[in-house]
Amino acid sequence: MTTSIKGVASQRQKGAPAVLVLEDGRIFRGRAYGAVGETFGEAVFSTGMTGYQETLTDPSYHRQVVVMTAPHVGNTGVNDEDPESGRIWVSGYVVRDPARVSSNWRARRSLDEELERQGVVGISGIDTRALTRHLRERGAMRVGIFSGEAWTGVRDEALLAKVQEQPQMKGANLSAEVATKETYVVPAIGTKKFTVAAVDLGIKGMTPHRMAERGIEVHVLPATATAEDIYAVNPDGVFFSNGPGDPATADGPVAVMRAVLERKTPLFGICFGNQILGRALGFGTYKLKYGHRGINQPVQDRTTGKVEVTAHNHGFAVDAPLDKISDTPFGRAEVSHVCLNDDVVEGLQLLDQPAFSVQYHPEAAAGPHDAAYLFDRFVSLMEAERA
Repeated sequence: MTTSIKGVASQRQKGAPAVLVLEDGRIFRGRAYGAVGETFGEAVFSTGMTGYQETLTDPSYHRQVVVMTAPHVGNTGVNDEDPESGRIWVSGYVVRDPARVSSNWRARRSLDEELERQGVVGISGIDTRALTRHLRERGAMRVGIFSGEAWTGVRDEALLAKVQEQPQMKGANLSAEVATKETYVVPAIGTKKFTVAAVDLGIKGMTPHRMAERGIEVHVLPATATAEDIYAVNPDGVFFSNGPGDPATADGPVAVMRAVLERKTPLFGICFGNQILGRALGFGTYKLKYGHRGINQPVQDRTTGKVEVTAHNHGFAVDAPLDKISDTPFGRAEVSHVCLNDDVVEGLQLLDQPAFSVQYHPEAAAGPHDAAYLFDRFVSLMEAERA
């Protein structure tokens, strides 16, 4: 599902004809947006009306072609402050009506220019509402976008064959492809209170920043980190981040998390980290039909009854019972959060030791901020353990 050809659009090629081909044979025709060439990935849709820059740079979107359900995209341009990582990770981008002019005091260039600069092939001018309905009915699937020489003179049947040759997202082991290769430290803001070892499975830049705001010095470790690597930094707590791919392939991180649970160190996981905790506790995982992606998903915190509007980016979920407390090798566990749209498990917590996780993104980049309290909950666990 990698991008096999990434071109840079010339002025002549900008707005050239382009085509989007789904693996089931459905075809949408539009105009080139961003770079010109061909790209492949899993077609998914994001329901956020804002925050496209954070979406594009979220490592969890690695090998995915993102369809924006909001019709008008790019109006605030691109700045140098909001990226969640050092590059765009989506393998392709689909919008209906790209902004002709960007207008924001922080903008440095247009979204079209940034996609072109980073070689991201996109398409515009298609009926994204029809495409989204198709994905909701048929499920997320492989897709290709073709423009320029990758499209000219090539029959639709040949393009479809290329799409169908691509690997599925199910079974994909991707965390090591997006994670840091070397450990780095995000210092605490103000007085240092705690040290946290964060296992990077595709971490967003705002996540260690949220912890640093609370006086935490964060040591960000590669996805391949061992338990020995984690405890070498003498952590007060351990964090497992978001990331791309199928959690069923993450045997290494699961084993490391079990080692952390055995030592009863305060533990917090988000997104992929939630799925890792689920597996570590003995639950299964499964692929959702079309996933949750956007910044407007309703979730209930079952420990308080509060309903939050939350940011999501996940295509897999934990298979854990909603109606009972489960016995696990590490004590009793329960589902702490649930999606109100479809009853998908959105959080887990252990009742006999300090460990919890959520399936969504409480770092709130680009918002909303309803779930920021989860970082405070992590701090409380470390305070209690220290006391």
